[in-house]
Amino acid sequence: MNKQLESFISANKRRIDEVLPQTVQNLSMPAALKESMLYSIEAGGKRVRPLLLLAAFQSYQESRDNVVQAACAVELIHTYSLIHDDLPAMDDDDYRRGKLTNHKVYGEAHAILAGDAMLTRAFELLAELPDTSDHSKVMLILELSRAAGAEGMVGGQVADMEGEKSTLNLQELESIHHRKTGDLLGFSIIAGGILAGAPEEDLSKLRAFGRELGLVFQIKDDILDVEGDSIEMGKPAGSDENKDKSTYPKLLSLEGAKEKLSWHAEKAKEYAGQLNGKSEILTEFVEYIQHRTK
Repeated sequence: MNKQLESFISANKRRIDEVLPQTVQNLSMPAALKESMLYSIEAGGKRVRPLLLLAAFQSYQESRDNVVQAACAVELIHTYSLIHDDLPAMDDDDYRRGKLTNHKVYGEAHAILAGDAMLTRAFELLAELPDTSDHSKVMLILELSRAAGAEGMVGGQVADMEGEKSTLNLQELESIHHRKTGDLLGFSIIAGGILAGAPEEDLSKLRAFGRELGLVFQIKDDILDVEGDSIEMGKPAGSDENKDKSTYPKLLSLEGAKEKLSWHAEKAKEYAGQLNGKSEILTEFVEYIQHRTK
């Protein structure tokens, strides 16, 4: 990993890991609900989405506290989606990030409600952002609603479940991954641009960058499901194959998936290079996601 990116991730991940639990710790709620929420919030993870939000923001300005709060909002959405994805009615997974999944520890009802609470808390955090104009708050809430809702992540999850045990074509597979994974990654990047006051032309380029990066992330996930180490990834390798899901390696072959990965990575870097801001960290993030091992 590039030294500049390593330093960026180290400093900002530490800050996110510190602030994220604070977003729920002081809320008045049943103790069991708080414990369930904190279990998944504090389970670790790469924090890619909040880091991307901060990276996009810092392409234009120095970081501020309100940006960290927005970054935590997107991580709450991501964490809620993982809790729900792991449920028996969905992917039925027992382990996440090397630990028992939320429902295996707290039961299905508490897991569902912990996810619901994270989802709603995320929008509350955006509405309460300090030193942020009402116009920017509304833009952020609108963007996140679309990315996380029926047209985005939730719709992508439904399409993914419906696509199991059937052979999807490349266009159908990309559509699922844009919605299920890419839209929330894309929100992170757009949100950073909105908070930084990036010019309108850059917002459209950030959106295009996010679409390409979302595919880089998902194709790499599919490749790791074939080649990855279960212990390093914190979840069983080969789970997609066992569930008979359509994946890039299954559709294009492993070598074809790697070629597709490189193509989308180059497109993402091309869009980053067109920004008026400093794009070095975003470009390095493409390399990081493309070459990650977990």
